Amino acid sequence: MSRHTLDDGFTPDLRITPDSYDQWRPDLAPLPQLIGAYKRGLPWEIFEERYLAHLERREKEIRRLALSSRIFNTTLLCIEESAEHCHRRLLAEACKSYVPSLKVVHR
Repeated sequence: MSRHTLDDGFTPDLRITPDSYDQWRPDLAPLPQLIGAYKRGLPWEIFEERYLAHLERREKEIRRLALSSRIFNTTLLCIEESAEHCHRRLLAEACKSYVPSLKVVHR
């Protein structure tokens, strides 16, 4: 999973190719407008709040991802350098809220 775009939220990031992942879940990614706003200076706290609100509307999909992650190793991809300010950490935490036994490793 990845945002697949550059900082504007729309332009494809050529570093991420179809052979980089098994499944693309744009429904669980931040909305392009939110990515663009963040890259233009929207504070992380506001980005996080808006992305979490987006995830609240995706409860069924997150639960399904969390449950499948008990069976299959799941890697959340993103081009951010660290998980501190990245949607993948927030999504992993949301999955863990459904399956607390999931092991989350940030690299």
